[in-house]
Amino acid sequence: MPPAPKKTSTPRRPTFRQTYESDASGRPRRKATPRKKVVKKKPWPLALKFLIAAVVLVLLSPFYYGYVIKGFSSTWSWIRDIGEDPNYRTYSSFNIRIPKGYNIHGIDVSYYQGKIDWKKVKSMKEDDVRIDFAFIKATEGLFQVDPYFQRNWREAPKAGVICGAYHFFRPQKPGEWQAKFFLQTVSFETGDLPPVVDIEELNDVPASKMRIELAAFVKYIEKKTGVKPIIYTGLSFYKDYLRGHFDEYPLWIAHYHQSKLKVNKATNWHFWQHSDKAKISGINHVVDFNAFNGDSLAFDRLLIK
Repeated sequence: MPPAPKKTSTPRRPTFRQTYESDASGRPRRKATPRKKVVKKKPWPLALKFLIAAVVLVLLSPFYYGYVIKGFSSTWSWIRDIGEDPNYRTYSSFNIRIPKGYNIHGIDVSYYQGKIDWKKVKSMKEDDVRIDFAFIKATEGLFQVDPYFQRNWREAPKAGVICGAYHFFRPQKPGEWQAKFFLQTVSFETGDLPPVVDIEELNDVPASKMRIELAAFVKYIEKKTGVKPIIYTGLSFYKDYLRGHFDEYPLWIAHYHQSKLKVNKATNWHFWQHSDKAKISGINHVVDFNAFNGDSLAFDRLLIK
């Protein structure tokens, strides 16, 4: 059989699409990429810019975080105090409960507290409670000088703490001699709290004898300093032995862990020692904590002029 004739390939005619998408030489045309429309952003209003800048500055400010922390702390204190006597709140930093209604607070110290960092004492604060004053033990009986008195008497005022000095009274010793010994040790100045006599025990002498010697002490102090000394004592001792005998002298009364000082309204008390277990920054031992019965003007009037 003769060979079959070879098929000749005939070129295909370009389709309409190929013709449309090709140039004259037959090469595919490049598709034109549509240009994106550039949308111009409107500038932010000047007032909005200032507002954003102000917000950023506030957020970066330490005062802002201090305000937030203070608010959180206040809220937590409110939650923690639910169920407590509102007039006798717990202050965690001082580790005691403190009666409300008093704006001026202080401590009293002796060798028992050891070496004190008075700057830390003064800087300590929780809410509106801080250390405004301190009574410092100076002498006892006829011969004993507190070993830390001179240091405390010198350093506490440097830190801004208003100070007063006290003598621990021994009823079996002559009151006037004890007063002389006290004033030989302590040099009072303008701005100090009045001298204090601490009477807590009878020391096996009759109450009448104790009162005679105590009267001799306070009269001598008043004569030499020109101010009435403060008498410190416990509530029971005051009621049993002193009430009605020294009413013209300001009182400093110890009565612990109570929301109120339970004395007659007519009692001439100026200071209340309401706790003996306070924790104070700069002191490595528990401390007695006190409140002043009055405002800042009354406190200022009490100071030695």
